[in-house]
Amino acid sequence: MMPLINVSLRYGLLAGITGSILVVGLYYLGRHPFLIPVFMDFRIILFGFFILFALREIRDHYQRGILFFWQGIVASFLFTLSYAVLSSLLLLVFMKIIPEFLSNYITLTVQQLEALPQEVIDSIGKDVYDRNLEMLPATNVYDLAFLYFSQSFLISLFISIILSVILRRQPNP
Repeated sequence: MMPLINVSLRYGLLAGITGSILVVGLYYLGRHPFLIPVFMDFRIILFGFFILFALREIRDHYQRGILFFWQGIVASFLFTLSYAVLSSLLLLVFMKIIPEFLSNYITLTVQQLEALPQEVIDSIGKDVYDRNLEMLPATNVYDLAFLYFSQSFLISLFISIILSVILRRQPNP
C-alpha cells in the first residue's frame, strides 16, 4: 500500500505545481483559465499524462506487473486529491496577491453572459440567467478556488476509470 500512496502523492504534487504554473501562464497570455470550457481544459491532458505514469510506475516497479482496477482508482483518487489541494491553495495565494485575476474573471464572465443570444437565455431560463448575472459580482477568491478544486475531481473521474481499466493486469491463474 505504501508505494501506491507515495507514488500517487508524488505525482499529484508535481502535477499540482505544473497545473498552477499553467493557470498563471494562461492568465498572463490573455486567456483567463476559468473561461475555457471544461471539455477543452488543460487538466484533461495533464491528468492523463500524470495518472498514466503513476499507474505504470506502481504496476511495473512495485507490484511485479499486476494492477487491480481498485488500486488504479485509489491511486488516481490520491493523485487527484493531492493535485486539487495543492493547486487550489497555490491559486488562492495567487488570487490574493493579484486581485485583478478575480476582477477580470467577473468582468469577462459578465460580458460573455450579456453577449448570449436570446435563444440560449430562453433555453436556460430567464430567471436562472438573471440570478447568475446578479450573483456574479459577489464571487470571491474562495469560490474560484473551490470551483477549481471540484472541477479537478470531475475531470479526473473519467480519466481515472479509463486508465485504470486500460492499465490493469491481474495475475494469471
